[in-house]
Amino acid sequence: MTASETTPPRSSGTWLSRWEPENEAFWAAEGKSRAWTTLIVTTAALTMAFITWFLVSALVVRLPQIGFRFTASELFWLAAMPGLAGGSLRLIHMFLVPIYGTRHVVSLSTLSLLIPLVGWFYAVQDASTPYWVLMLLAFLAGLGGGNFSSFMPSTSMFFPKRLQGTVLAIQAGIGNFGVSVVQFVTPWVIGFALLGGMAWVGEPQTMTRAGVESQIYLQNAPLVMIPFVAVFGITAWIFLKSVPIKSNFREQFDIFKSGHTWSQTSLYIMTFGGFSGLAATFPLLIREIYGGFEGAPDPLAWAFWGPLIGSASRVLAGPVTDRLGGARVTHWAGLGMLASAFLVTLTVTPTSLDSFPLFVAAMLALFFFAGVGNASTFKQMPMLFPPRQGGGVIGFTAAIAAYGPFLFGMMFAWSFASFQSAAPVFYGLIVFFAFNVALNWLLYARKNAKFPC
Repeated sequence: MTASETTPPRSSGTWLSRWEPENEAFWAAEGKSRAWTTLIVTTAALTMAFITWFLVSALVVRLPQIGFRFTASELFWLAAMPGLAGGSLRLIHMFLVPIYGTRHVVSLSTLSLLIPLVGWFYAVQDASTPYWVLMLLAFLAGLGGGNFSSFMPSTSMFFPKRLQGTVLAIQAGIGNFGVSVVQFVTPWVIGFALLGGMAWVGEPQTMTRAGVESQIYLQNAPLVMIPFVAVFGITAWIFLKSVPIKSNFREQFDIFKSGHTWSQTSLYIMTFGGFSGLAATFPLLIREIYGGFEGAPDPLAWAFWGPLIGSASRVLAGPVTDRLGGARVTHWAGLGMLASAFLVTLTVTPTSLDSFPLFVAAMLALFFFAGVGNASTFKQMPMLFPPRQGGGVIGFTAAIAAYGPFLFGMMFAWSFASFQSAAPVFYGLIVFFAFNVALNWLLYARKNAKFPC
């Protein structure tokens, strides 16, 4: 531990002078209440970050229906851009908390979400909005994706190791609910005029679906999120403090000297990369695979179930990983993802809607096991590293895995353009999942493993 990690910061208004979560007396006297308060505030803010990050996935399936003329490849690109931004911004966020502290990072990054939300509010009201503008706004939605890699390391510093699996699963799992929330709320909230149809809220758009026209207010989807983001950002500034664990930019690079950083990154790409990538593309997958049949399902009526189940399983798996160990749970989660991906391959070249129920079931199973694996891998990391390094590894692995929406968007765009099918992508996932199951078993999960965690 370096001197900069132990020297108390000068600003007592933001930085705590002492933080010892492993000290039972300190934890009982003052640590527990502050840690849980911090968890509640940051989790609320993280949920809004995920809502903003995945807003585009809910909007993009409606754009062609209100007059925007884009190809399938262009739509997948729009869905992918928040992932590109989220992963890139997470590489920055992973360094921020030991430098600027929880209070500044959480509050200011939450308020930054107002930029893409306001932008999308105006953009969807005009079908002549240039494609490059929508691409820019999709990239800015990735501001929400970046927040994860500072929020989660911050939380890991506030709690003792014995609770890491539970609290990180709670925060990430509830935060992940934001994906499901935006995909569930959007179809409902766009169906009516908000605030009594006041002029500044905007005019409705005419949606044409299956030959039937209706009036919708697509701008309502970002609009309803704006006051929540503002309130949570201000609340974070008022209630949060920062733990006295400081390190400069250069010192934090020591995590890359450990092989565990890279193996854990691969495991988290499997679990969270799979979760986020499929959550961003699930609506478009339903549209492209089953949208051509008579009586085709509405993508947004089904897509929200995937991230909902994945988020719930992440929360529920947290206490299980604290009891059984992260590596063991990761092993079974990986096997479940492997089997589920295989089932999906049987349903992605349909001849009718008869295979749609199996497609949805297999996808939901894939989301379920990905959520479990998200919880278990985040239990493994704090067990392999000391607090500051553990937070850095959480931030880095989350940053790389956050490219999931971008990579999946690109892979599916390529797959449909080249093969008119999503099957090649899922075959590739099967190979990648198998590799990671073997990696985790060899290093961490097998009997007498050298690094049990």
